[in-house]
Amino acid sequence: MSHDHDHEHDTTHAGPELTPSGKVIVPQRVSQNNGLVRDKLSRRIFLGGAGVAMALPFLPSMFSRSERADAQAGVCSPAKRFLGYYVPCGIHMAEWTPNRDGRGFDLKRITEPLADVQDHVALVTGLENFPARPDGPGDHASGTGAFMTAAHPFKSESVIRNGISIDQVIANHYAECTTLPSLQLGIDGGGNAGGCDSGYSCAYSRNVSWADETTPLSKTIDPQVAFDRLFGGFDPGASVEEIERRKRLRASVLDYVNQDARRLSARLAPTDKLKLDQFLTGVRQLELRVQMIEPDAVCDIPSRPGGGLSFQEKIDVFNELMVMAFHCDRTRVISFMFGNGGSNRNFDFVGAAGGHHTLSHHDNDPGNFEKLTRIGRFEIEQVASLIRLLRDTEDVDGSSLLDNTTVFFSSEISDGNRHNHDDMPILLAGGGAGIEMGRHVRLSGKPPVANLFTRIAQGSGVDLPRFGDGDGPLSI
Repeated sequence: MSHDHDHEHDTTHAGPELTPSGKVIVPQRVSQNNGLVRDKLSRRIFLGGAGVAMALPFLPSMFSRSERADAQAGVCSPAKRFLGYYVPCGIHMAEWTPNRDGRGFDLKRITEPLADVQDHVALVTGLENFPARPDGPGDHASGTGAFMTAAHPFKSESVIRNGISIDQVIANHYAECTTLPSLQLGIDGGGNAGGCDSGYSCAYSRNVSWADETTPLSKTIDPQVAFDRLFGGFDPGASVEEIERRKRLRASVLDYVNQDARRLSARLAPTDKLKLDQFLTGVRQLELRVQMIEPDAVCDIPSRPGGGLSFQEKIDVFNELMVMAFHCDRTRVISFMFGNGGSNRNFDFVGAAGGHHTLSHHDNDPGNFEKLTRIGRFEIEQVASLIRLLRDTEDVDGSSLLDNTTVFFSSEISDGNRHNHDDMPILLAGGGAGIEMGRHVRLSGKPPVANLFTRIAQGSGVDLPRFGDGDGPLSI
């Protein structure tokens, strides 16, 4: 939605402040437009000062006909969430793909850690990501770039061209609902400049979230930085006195909002004045409720993580932060990269010594198969832990976070030796998109993964007829 800029020369007030004694100080608005009323209302109006804002109710005078329909749709409720989870270098498919289809499917060695959450997951066999195929060598970069875009990355180390990723399509839909439209997290860092794989830019290997075809969204790899982005300004250790002071400040803000709204009333149509009066009545009721808030009736913010974390500890902390980001409604869209494309991390701590990428070129060696199985099992253990946290955390509607979240797990390739982009290893979890869980779905005809993304987006409330190289939502 565009914004009007005919008010650029107005100086607006700051929000209310409290003196040490608790007295409210409300700065006054200073106008520099000679007292003239602006010709048009801002199409997104919030009451209150800098740092404190309250959205007005839906007022038709402020919107075009098409915008009214969108506003009445109520995109923010119910809250639907999406989490894209990437692991590098493919999966040893012989220990991944179930033998049985439908419900009661068998778990292989890699997927055994899902046993206690099996009813909440679905394994999907037979999807392909055709645009991920590179121009010549470069499957890891091209596959990682296309992981959630289902677009064909342009092969260059300097010219970047890809496509918007499905997480950002969903994030754009819910952008006005949360503080952060989306959050990108990962384990391994690195910039976007230069080449990382056979002539492909590092931007493709190190990012799975893309705002548009030329804009990768870099991930945060430091849990402390991620915590500060999510919860900066929150103080879970605040004293009762501090919380009471914040209550008084919130109440004073509501008083100030009341005054601001009445000034606006003179500029509205009669029907909208009635709506505004009803809104102000609600503001007063809200103020009374603010005074009744108990100190612990707030989002349960975790403690800020420490530094110097091990690989396992970082994953554990990121799992908790992702769940709390959803629980506190700081964002509704997250992507997580277990490693960069083609990662050569050594998993010797699970009995898989040697670089992951090197091992993935297994040459049908049983010893390599065993190590790849152990790596894949470790990855699924982390995902299973995340799913449990989502399952065991209550959402605002009384259900679990997992009930309102869709988790998409996969890799840039299927088999590391073949570098193929068909028969992708795909795991879904959660009920956010309304897809039936607890089953193995075997698809024929190699439908595009883009159709699965369309289905997830539609189930999450997004009006998306098709995506990437797809032709519509997948029947699943």
